[in-house]
Amino acid sequence: MTAAELHRAGIGHRLGLQTEIAHRPGSRFVQRADLVVRASEAGVPVLLVEVDCRTEDAHDLVAKLRRYWEWGRLLPKDAHKRTVDLVRSRPDAIEHVDHDKRLWRRFYPPTGREGLVPLAFVFADTTTAKVANTVAALEQDGRCYWAPRRYGTLYPKAITALDYRQAVPVVITTLEQLQEHGAGAAVWRRIGRDGERTLMAALDNPDGHALYRAQEARAEAEDKQRRAAQREAQRPVCSRCGRKFSDERWEEITVHRTAVRAGDRSVCGPCRADDVAHQEADAETVRLQAATPPEPEDSPEPERGRGWFCWRT
Repeated sequence: MTAAELHRAGIGHRLGLQTEIAHRPGSRFVQRADLVVRASEAGVPVLLVEVDCRTEDAHDLVAKLRRYWEWGRLLPKDAHKRTVDLVRSRPDAIEHVDHDKRLWRRFYPPTGREGLVPLAFVFADTTTAKVANTVAALEQDGRCYWAPRRYGTLYPKAITALDYRQAVPVVITTLEQLQEHGAGAAVWRRIGRDGERTLMAALDNPDGHALYRAQEARAEAEDKQRRAAQREAQRPVCSRCGRKFSDERWEEITVHRTAVRAGDRSVCGPCRADDVAHQEADAETVRLQAATPPEPEDSPEPERGRGWFCWRT
């Protein structure tokens, strides 16, 4: 009946709806999905559906959620040895392995959204109180499987976006709602969020990676402007002419290998150039003076024709 309601709403072709599909999260246990929906044309490339007809308690559903989460973190048997060694090195290493290299991508196409394969719980022939209790247990006990995380960023105060990449998107509804309003109506609630939405809207992540990229780009731009303003406020001013130092002159007086040749470090580049020009002119004057021979000193001519043998009596 759930499959029929999804098909009636255009979510999945009859040939794209499969039942009792096995997922093996471990070597012994097999988790079989009640229904697997493939409806790329409706914005749902893949959706695993579990239908509860009052036969399972909340803890059983939490266990199912955990198994799907574990299955989404497995590597295929022919994974590259380097990837296998990385995953074995520490428990969270799988989170650094792209989804394209994981086992679940061998079975299902990309979801078009962040996270693992989405999971839907459809409650049938039950009471509102039981649904509420089950959802509360899923939200509390299954939080580590469906909940997004905070992004690791240099701007934690500016980033409100959430990281859904390692989470299982979980939506819930009831068969009665599907039959009354249709599967295409706003009858789906995303675990961890308030209100009911359409299936595609419930699976989307408006506070996810797209928002993160926008917020981080804005935070980087603001940080760059702030650092530029701080740097400009610290820019030295020439003690002679009052002009601000250029970047080149500022670097020249602060870098050790150039500071020893920077001259008077309290003056700007043009004033330093004037000083160099004056020094070169003075040096040229000294050089020219040193290269010019001295002029002969003035002295009286000696008397001609007078000597020891020229005296007359």
